[in-house]
Amino acid sequence: QVQLVESGGGLVQPGGSLRLSCVVSGISWSNFVIGWYRQVPGKEREGFGCIDSTRDSTRYVASVQGRFEISRDAARNTVFLQMNDLTPADTAVYYCATDRLLDCSTVVRNHNVHAVDYWGKGTQVNVSA
Repeated sequence: QVQLVESGGGLVQPGGSLRLSCVVSGISWSNFVIGWYRQVPGKEREGFGCIDSTRDSTRYVASVQGRFEISRDAARNTVFLQMNDLTPADTAVYYCATDRLLDCSTVVRNHNVHAVDYWGKGTQVNVSA
């Protein structure tokens, strides 16, 4: 059974950094795609970054490119999201997600969000002075 658990959220000042973790079980660490999404109240959940182990690649939307970095540690079954230079616009609940058919193009183009099978419960990030 696939399970994802996010952690690491919290309150940070503008310009600060946070590192989120997504512990994943039930997947093949040689062949996976993990997407990162975020959601603010009243808006749809949106994908902003992705890691693809098969292609050994990551992709990001323009608004986080250069500030966010996704990495993985197979020994710890964990995908990390390093977030730097945070702004109030980054305030949201952050989720990691996966399924057998997920690909990074789908994540960053925000396609078929509701069709993704496996989600964590999310972790809240607040960026405020």
